[in-house]
Amino acid sequence: MRSVTGTAAAVLLASPATATLAAVPCPPAAANAAAPVAASRGPLPKDWKKRTSLRILPQWPRQNDTVRVFVHCPTKANHALIGSTAFTLKGSWRIYREVGLGLSDRGLGRRGVGISYYAFPGDHLAHLKCVKVTIDEHTRLRKVRVISRFTVPLVVRPFRLRRFL
Repeated sequence: MRSVTGTAAAVLLASPATATLAAVPCPPAAANAAAPVAASRGPLPKDWKKRTSLRILPQWPRQNDTVRVFVHCPTKANHALIGSTAFTLKGSWRIYREVGLGLSDRGLGRRGVGISYYAFPGDHLAHLKCVKVTIDEHTRLRKVRVISRFTVPLVVRPFRLRRFL
């Protein structure tokens, strides 16, 4: 059942035309519950198979936090690389770090990535590369082909001890 706010309830009670519309019976709840399940199991729409997206939660992490990375790549890709200057490791002299992520058959993937205490506070960019990796069985050489790219902003806030107290 949908909730109604106070002003919406006053409008419904004030006008008789809307009261008759509200009295129209709804379909059974079982029919409504089965529709989203059936829709989620079906194939993806064709234009969604070619989309690339990257989401990092929380959007404004602090130093020494762990962020969740959600990726959607085209179905041609079988691997994703997420790189940023915010993912630096403790004791590493490298400023930029790439994190690999395997993808499902539908092009979806998720992973937790740690933001170091030593990452610089401020604005960073997170770059996503969706790639198709093929390996030659005889020579064991791998060929990496970039399918698509995507970039999102990431703001790292300074570490505050008081948030734990």
